[in-house]
Amino acid sequence: MIFTVATIGAVGLGGTFADPALAQQFSLDLGAGGGGNNPNSTTLRVLQLLALTTVLSVAPSILMMVTSFTRIVIVLGFLRQALGTMQSPPNMVMMSLAMFLTMFVMAPTFEQAWNQGVQPYIDGQLDEVEAFDRTAKPFHTFMTRLAREQDVQLFMNLSRTQQVTKPEDVPLKVLVPAFMISELRRAFEIGFLIFLPFIVIDMVVASVLMSMGMMMIPPAMIALPFKLIFFVLVDGWFMVVGSLVQSFGAG
Repeated sequence: MIFTVATIGAVGLGGTFADPALAQQFSLDLGAGGGGNNPNSTTLRVLQLLALTTVLSVAPSILMMVTSFTRIVIVLGFLRQALGTMQSPPNMVMMSLAMFLTMFVMAPTFEQAWNQGVQPYIDGQLDEVEAFDRTAKPFHTFMTRLAREQDVQLFMNLSRTQQVTKPEDVPLKVLVPAFMISELRRAFEIGFLIFLPFIVIDMVVASVLMSMGMMMIPPAMIALPFKLIFFVLVDGWFMVVGSLVQSFGAG
């Protein structure tokens, strides 16, 4: 506490006794070139800054909506539930694994988006609208490949959007929710397959305990070590992660 107060005081005194000449050298130019005194130029810069801040604030949601993150994190959650290990691995470990697997799966898409949209925009070759369209195109292709036709048609009808003949013409407002519910469906299918062998272990352990008259012993506690050794012996992480990544057509 004393160290914190002393630090704040030192910073305040430094600002008070600083050389005025040095203080006058700092300026914030919201304009561009000779348009620094133009109110329209300043307003445009402020709006761009607000837009950038908004994009950064919703970046986690965008990550979940248009990438492989949704399927991966749900499958990993089902795996932990099936094992019955409660909070092990911890949430931070599961989220980190899901993030890195998402980066691995989405690496080609990220690279295309950077080369086609972001880099030309940084170099001043594109305006904001065209840069957004080019950046979104690789993600549009990725989602189109994985979204079910029934789900796309559902949101086309709900939004009363005019029917399109080409998949690349499907608007993002239709494609994104269709892609998300398609991913949820696939994640639940994979979760069902993951649960089956562990349910068998639970049933066997419960039957053995009941036949031995051990009604007061929780079957889940006895089944847990058998689940863990089974998962290790079949190289479970290799199988789950490998199958999960390959389900996106990667690897």
